[in-house]
Amino acid sequence: MATSCCGTKKQKLNNSIVLPEMGFYCFDVLFCQLNQLEPPKSPNFSNDPFPLFVTWKIGKDMRLRGCIGTFNAMHLHNGLREYATTSAFKDSRFNPITKDEFSRLHVSVSILRHFEEGDNYLDWTVGMHGIRIEFHNEKGNKRTATYLPDVAIEQGWDQIQTIDSLLRKGGYKGLITPDIRHSIKLTRYQSEEITVSYQEYMTNWCNRRC
Repeated sequence: MATSCCGTKKQKLNNSIVLPEMGFYCFDVLFCQLNQLEPPKSPNFSNDPFPLFVTWKIGKDMRLRGCIGTFNAMHLHNGLREYATTSAFKDSRFNPITKDEFSRLHVSVSILRHFEEGDNYLDWTVGMHGIRIEFHNEKGNKRTATYLPDVAIEQGWDQIQTIDSLLRKGGYKGLITPDIRHSIKLTRYQSEEITVSYQEYMTNWCNRRC
């Protein structure tokens, strides 16, 4: 299942998985899509399965242009190829990325690890954990929403503000009470991330071909 989210940040975990080559590959995939070319050849980095997100940002202010991923473990080659394009073209919050924007982009690859069930909605640490919540809306329908680890820090939110924002993001429109918060099922996780700019991508592209 694809899930949208926002916010990326470099963060290192033990046994590092992410590499700059993963960002270069996402740029290759997007370039081929924008120019109606055959997909790039398979990359050389690991093809192990992980949950992952791909985030596109644009300009000097690093404005969000798309962020979609999956909590289902996918082999990295197929997963990054799929979500490099899905986040660029199918994030419902934004118009699809265009050729004119390509040279102003940054891409972040986030590999999600260390999933743990929280004892309650406060059983996580701001800046360390990403969180995914499950809850029931006013009509009794089950809904989910997630933020990557750096979102609360970027927004200056505490735990309750983050939870309340996630409830709204997930479509909860009623009054948010302590009982609603306590009814949440929370999963915390950590994210290992790498960010690559267009300029870094072009330098790498030249090194590979020159």
